[in-house]
Amino acid sequence: MLGAMLAIIGAMDEEIEVLLADLQAREDLTFPGVTLHRGALDGVPVLLTRGGIGKVNAAMTTTYLLTQGATRIIFTGVAGGVHPDLKVGDIVVSTDCVQHDVDVTALNYPIGTVPGETPSWAADPILRAVALEAAGEVPGVRALEGRVASGDQFIASRDEVGRLWTAFGAACAEMEGAAVAQVCAKAGVPFVVIRSVSDTADQDAQVDYHEFMPQVARHAKQVVRGMLARLSGQAPAAGPSAG
Repeated sequence: MLGAMLAIIGAMDEEIEVLLADLQAREDLTFPGVTLHRGALDGVPVLLTRGGIGKVNAAMTTTYLLTQGATRIIFTGVAGGVHPDLKVGDIVVSTDCVQHDVDVTALNYPIGTVPGETPSWAADPILRAVALEAAGEVPGVRALEGRVASGDQFIASRDEVGRLWTAFGAACAEMEGAAVAQVCAKAGVPFVVIRSVSDTADQDAQVDYHEFMPQVARHAKQVVRGMLARLSGQAPAAGPSAG
């Protein structure tokens, strides 16, 4: 196993390309279904990867990262906003993660609870604080902490948004974070999920998602770079180069 290492996961190419372009001393590690990229960002040793869409891909990728020495994991990307105050471009830092598409209520388990597991998985408080501070420096963007709800579906219904808000108190909805959280919790590895809002998860979600994806990907990059600076004890980079 390698030494201590920060790992950064994005679900899609768009979510990691802005970081991969700056990865120094890059080494590619290929496994079935996933490629990990080892190198340095802003002088910080990292593992960077596209984890794929959905909870199974996210769990598999997280497991590979752990075998390669990842000791802290950041999951970054986009999500549909559920919290009524969120707008496109805003940033959610996870307090915890739940699986909104799990339903074993017929056996008297609470909605969203996997039998034998906790109802949710809490993000690391240090990574949360660092992420929230870094997100607060993105111009014109609101950053808040909240629950990330994950499920293997793209939410594009106002009724479903209402359900996620009422049943889970979710701040945003996406397709991977809870799987990363569950694997990290079992391994005792700190994690945080950072999501930029690409749409408001309603009937216009598909249009909003494609239109604003480049913008929110840049926001995610700024947050990750700000976190790296803080975690390594460096001063955050100033100016456009940080974005």
